[in-house]
Amino acid sequence: MVTMDTLMRAMFERNASDLHLTTGVPPMLRIDGEIVATDFEKLKPDTTATLISSILTDEQKNQLKRENQLTISFGLEKTGRVRLAVFRQKGTLAADLRGIPAHTQTFEDLGLPAILNDIVQVPKGLVLVCGPTGSGKSTTLASAVNWINEHKSVHILTVEDPLEFLHTHKKSIVNQREIHTDVESCAQALRASLHQDPDVVMIGDLYDPDTVQEALSVAETGHLVLATLSRPDSVQAITSIIELFPQHQQFKIRMQLANTLQAIVVQQLLPRGYSSGRVAACEVLIPTSAVRNLIREEKEYQVYSVMQTGGEYGMQTMNQALFELYHKQLVTYNEIFSRTTDPKDLQNLIKGTA
Repeated sequence: MVTMDTLMRAMFERNASDLHLTTGVPPMLRIDGEIVATDFEKLKPDTTATLISSILTDEQKNQLKRENQLTISFGLEKTGRVRLAVFRQKGTLAADLRGIPAHTQTFEDLGLPAILNDIVQVPKGLVLVCGPTGSGKSTTLASAVNWINEHKSVHILTVEDPLEFLHTHKKSIVNQREIHTDVESCAQALRASLHQDPDVVMIGDLYDPDTVQEALSVAETGHLVLATLSRPDSVQAITSIIELFPQHQQFKIRMQLANTLQAIVVQQLLPRGYSSGRVAACEVLIPTSAVRNLIREEKEYQVYSVMQTGGEYGMQTMNQALFELYHKQLVTYNEIFSRTTDPKDLQNLIKGTA
């Protein structure tokens, strides 16, 4: 009978980002963005439940029984870490296991824009890393924390649910707090952080008004705040933060966001066109005075046009990033057009170099 140890080893050996367990199909791996079946037998409900149960503590089993879902992380000796999300579907258990490498990659390893080396050196403000699920946001944040850890003597505090990448103390000290284990909520951790002398605060995800408000307050008081947000572009990231709040609070949030924002990086991972693996396409927004004024004046819909001509500041739109990957023959023509939200603009970029 297949074991979780065997399946997790296969996930890391085949460089899969995820392992999916669900009744009616074999264990499935996500490799270079595509779901691929393993050679194991189709899973039955009791087999799936046994596999999942084999890596849970009694407390975790009880939590799963109460809530019908569970998200945790744990380490594998000499291999890395795993984030496990268990849930019920059609009355049976299912799970996604995401592999987290033991070693943190650099921005260069990840193929990210050189401007990120400048972004992580700002002393204060808010830096957002955005993109859809599976686009590498957590990996980029881990690289940012690692860069600061290796180059600056500061106190880094992370607030995550669950802990993913584990950081050792290097030039900096790094304290990592896990929601539900070390603190009750992200907002509570951020409120308390101001009494813990941090220089840098990393937040796993901005997902509710309380967390956003506390993050803006921490950034406003002179700290660097790094956070992820599941939005597909910079304009939607700005809009979604503001619209989390009722109308009477939005003016204040606009002012705080306009004053504290230091950068928005939006990622997509595309399959390489002529070799295995994936490559990152990154949109970058640097809030110049013009961008800050647009946010204050409720004209964030005009930010995109500023990005199109903001190359001297390190800005680029997603279409410009997609075009650059295509121009370097790293991805295919069909792939970039499957990822763009503005095909006409992308076509114009291609025609402009013909």
